[in-house]
Amino acid sequence: MKGIIALSDGFVLHGSAFGYNGTSTGEVVFNTSITGYEEILTDPSYYYQIVTMTVSEVGNYGITLADEQSPKPQVAGFIIHNESRIPSNYRSKISLNDYLKENKVVGLKQVDTRTLTRYIRSRGAMKGCISTEIGTEEEAIELAQKARDIVGIDLSTEVTTKKEYEYSSTGDVRIVVIDCGVKKGILENLKNHNAKVSVLPKNITPKRLNEINPDGVVFSNGPGDPEPINDVIELSKKVLLRYPTLGICLGHQILCLALSGKTFKLKFGHRGGNQPVKNLLTNKVEITAQNHGFAVDYNSVKDKVVITHINLNDSTVEGMKHKDLPVFSLQYHPEACPGPNDAKYIFSQFINTVRTYAKKK
Repeated sequence: MKGIIALSDGFVLHGSAFGYNGTSTGEVVFNTSITGYEEILTDPSYYYQIVTMTVSEVGNYGITLADEQSPKPQVAGFIIHNESRIPSNYRSKISLNDYLKENKVVGLKQVDTRTLTRYIRSRGAMKGCISTEIGTEEEAIELAQKARDIVGIDLSTEVTTKKEYEYSSTGDVRIVVIDCGVKKGILENLKNHNAKVSVLPKNITPKRLNEINPDGVVFSNGPGDPEPINDVIELSKKVLLRYPTLGICLGHQILCLALSGKTFKLKFGHRGGNQPVKNLLTNKVEITAQNHGFAVDYNSVKDKVVITHINLNDSTVEGMKHKDLPVFSLQYHPEACPGPNDAKYIFSQFINTVRTYAKKK
């Protein structure tokens, strides 16, 4: 069965049906990771995105459900060049193709992913339509053009937890995670640092947060544009004045906006497990995992915070800390999942800071 990927500007590529038979729209992006497709598929930061993998073959090790970063796939579509149809992995429970079918994720294989990636790099990420059932290119292009724009909409509302829950009930400090689309890897790292971890919906009130009275607060990763997420921005303005605070990815951008900074949309984003970042405090280079389409405007925050990390590819802000308060944030993913572990020290730094302030309560 044939399939099509059409971009809103009229660019079209064809491939073969893969996964679920259907039609979907979203922002078309690419990821440069060589492995980790399980984590990529289930990362809530990819909600409403049609992900193109640049690696030539995908599916080699099947699907291990324990590696999921959320209870189900979050992507709007999945594009690959070649499918490995016989997975080799003793932990695998299901093939990639069957996993996509079960979870109704439309996919395409045998696509010229190199051409698609080069096109997005030159023209920028844009709206698209992926389909294995549409008959004409014109219809697919029209659907791509009618798809909602990722700018100006709050996608975090669609992936946040609907109710509070305890991820870890044992530990010497209490951490509250504001869920804008949190990955399991973040929660696991907090748990592994002997923290009690409570996960709260993004629309939680300051009153409820203060009733819990945590020792520290984490604003999580999540999808899309940070500027429309007004409830979390307003919450963070109050949180950073009272609790040690860490922002990761979308959470980093939210803290920037809470400090009256600005964000902007990147041309094609940073998505992959090989992004070089310089730690300005140590002068060391870290290879990091990233997944975001927006970034912090350097000029809008440079006088308000200490810039701690920069991206060596395009000099965008990758980390910052408040000059007076125990508040810091990272644009990249210190938990990786997938990716290198260069930045996992951030969890130790944060928990140690939380413990220091907890003793002063």
